[in-house]
Order: sequence, then C-alpha cells, then structure tokens
Amino acid sequence: MLTSPRFAGQRFAVLGLARSGLASVASLIAGGADVTVWDNREDARAALADRATVADPLTLDLTGFAGVVVSPGVPLNRHPIAAHAAAYDVPVIGDIELFAQIRADLPPHRVVAITGTNGKSTTTALIHHICRAAGLPARMGGNIGVPVLGEAPLAAGGVYVLELSSYQIDLTRSLAAEIAVLINLSPDHLDRYDGYTGYTAAKARLFAMQTADQIAVFGRGDRDTLAIATHVAAARGSDPVLIPDPAALTGQADWPALQGPHNLQNAAIAVAVAQVLGIDEDVWRAALASFGGLPHRMERVAEAGGVRYVNDSKATNPASAAPALAAFARIHWICGGLPKADNLDDCAPWFGHVIAAYVIGEAGARFAEILDGHVPVVRSELLANAVRQAMAAARPGDVVLLSPACASFDQFRDFEARGQAFSDIVGSLLADREQA
Repeated sequence: MLTSPRFAGQRFAVLGLARSGLASVASLIAGGADVTVWDNREDARAALADRATVADPLTLDLTGFAGVVVSPGVPLNRHPIAAHAAAYDVPVIGDIELFAQIRADLPPHRVVAITGTNGKSTTTALIHHICRAAGLPARMGGNIGVPVLGEAPLAAGGVYVLELSSYQIDLTRSLAAEIAVLINLSPDHLDRYDGYTGYTAAKARLFAMQTADQIAVFGRGDRDTLAIATHVAAARGSDPVLIPDPAALTGQADWPALQGPHNLQNAAIAVAVAQVLGIDEDVWRAALASFGGLPHRMERVAEAGGVRYVNDSKATNPASAAPALAAFARIHWICGGLPKADNLDDCAPWFGHVIAAYVIGEAGARFAEILDGHVPVVRSELLANAVRQAMAAARPGDVVLLSPACASFDQFRDFEARGQAFSDIVGSLLADREQA
C-alpha cells in the first residue's frame, strides 16, 4: 500500500468503508494515524473494531482532527457531515487527497489525472497501457481498478495514471498532477451540483490545483471543455495547454478496440500525454493497436453469422451512448433502463445508423415515443426479449448493440451486471442456435 510517516500522530475520521474507505483506513493506520471509522453497515464497522475507534463522526467533537475522509458516493450537498466538519474547520477529503499529501514521501514519479463526462475509463486504461508498453513503471487507479492507496509504491520514474470523477475532485485539495486531462463535458450528476455550471466548475478544479508550468490537455469536441482550456491558457500562457486534433491522428483502422469518432479523440489525447511523457511514436502506435479495450465499453462479446454483438452497458446517459451509434453503420440498438434524461438529443445525429431500436426498462415507453418516426421500434421491455428479437432480425454486416443511454438500477444491480447479462444471453442464444 501507499502510506507515509507524516500521518503519525494525526487524527482522522473515515466515513464509508467500501473500497476507497478501506484503503484509506489501511494507509492511515500504517502511517501511525489515530483513526475513527464509521459505516451504516454493522459488519463493516465490526471488521475494523480491533484496529480503529468505531464512532459516527457526526456525533464527535472534531477539534484537532486533520480531516474527515469520505467516500465519493457521499453527497456533500445533502449529507450533514459537510456542515458538521466545517463547524470545526476540519476539511472533508477523499483518498486522492491523502495520496496528494504523501506524494513527496514516495519515490520520484509523475501523475496523469484524467477526468471528463465520458471516455474517462477508456482513456485512463489506454494511457496506462501505453506507459507499460514503453517500459515505464505504471499504476492505474482512482475511479478505475484498485484504489490508489491500495497500490504498491512505484519505483523512481513511475507514472500514476488516475481516473477522477467530479466527486473525487470535490474531495481533493492539493493534487498537482504533472499532466491533467479533461476529455469532454455534458450534463451529468446534476443532483449533486448547483446546475450544470456547478458540475463544470468541479471538473475545472483539477487544473486549479496544478502549478503554472504543469501540462493541461483538453478534448476539442465541445465548447464547454474548450472554454475551460481558454481560461487555463489565459492564466498560464499557451505552451502548457494542449488541445490535440483527432483529425491529425492517422491509423485508426489498425486499432480494433478504438473505433468510432469518440475513440479517435480518446486516442489523440492519450498520444498527447505519451508525447509529454517522452514515449516514442513507434511505441505508442504499437500500443494503440494492441489495446484490448475495457469490459462494458463497446466490448465485442461475440460474432456469428456475420453479426457482431457489442456490449456498451457503461453508456449510462445519452451522451455516452452516442459514440457507439456513431461507430457502426447498421445497428440493432437495445436501449432503455432508468433514465437520466428525458430526451435522446445527443443520440439523434446517429439515428440514421439504427435499423431498429429495442426499448427496455423504465425508459422504454418514453424512448419509444422519441424514436417513433425516426426508426422502427420494438417494445421489448426485458433485456432477454430484446436480444432475442434483435438476433432474429439481424443480417450479416449488422451490429446488435447494447448501449442503454440509461442507468441500470430499474432491472440490474449496476451497469456491470447488465453488461454481463447481455453477454450471457447472447452466448446462450448462440449456443442454442448451434445445437438446433
């Protein structure tokens, strides 16, 4: 794990004992801190009772505490811990801030921090993959994979590649990333912010934590991202601000897991980062070709009879579903779930790629209304029905695409469970075909 003796003698409260909370507790205790823990789950509290004080920080006098470490899932705009900690002038922070505080005690390294509304995980994984291909010691963490504090320290010269949600940035005060990336912006998580302006301001804080000579990389696909890039360039000068042009990057046909316009932008950003890190073109080009992609993100789960089956369950809002619709020419589109928006405006430019839509879940009726007159609509209701109907209609050259444009929580535990169900249903139906 990552820890530091600078925690010795300090007092922290940790609220929320899921992955990042447990990693924070372990790091703090290993560094010699006095830790108080709390979680609504009794079993989570009991598991740490022999290592930490168990108490709800809302009941504590927080005088003298160095911080209250909370899970990114805690809604600071509604949870009373924010006001309670503020009354004692105690910062509410997250595990990324703890990492930031101990960076000086780690072997010399660089941090690449990636945020944005869509494409964060793919871009983070791609940058990590390129670093590994170049022989650089690298760790991937934050909002993807293992919490960063749970990782083993890198050797000197290593690169920590961190995916950061807006929630994680909210809980971070001093992360001065050598390279900070904003891919794109579109409305999301507005229940946590004072409108869209509050959400974009949260993302922009990643750059406010940098020093003037550190590198800022921006996508160029939307005006809100470019507005932040312009503001950063005005404050620092243009040299540390990079806005790579996807159209200037050739060779996408050779990168199987990076198809579609959105992935060309992800790749262009990753290449810009690789160049800042000093990675040669022959290395990053080979890495783009060998990148395998991520589960549930335009993941090809099967191909049979000339039909491809693609799991894009991670597309939990219309803006994140649009890139998959743009990437393929003949699509049987399975969409719906728990809606985050009352429209499909971001997807509309690509309706011409859709042969038929199979609507499911709570959003099914509304999506059917929106799509009527644009594409044929089948009211499937359930994912299994949709896959069966799409498979029966698909012809060679077509793509059966799960890209829901919705959250999963009406019918599934999370987007991973939804994507796995899609893969399992496809596999089962194809096996039945072979046996018939």
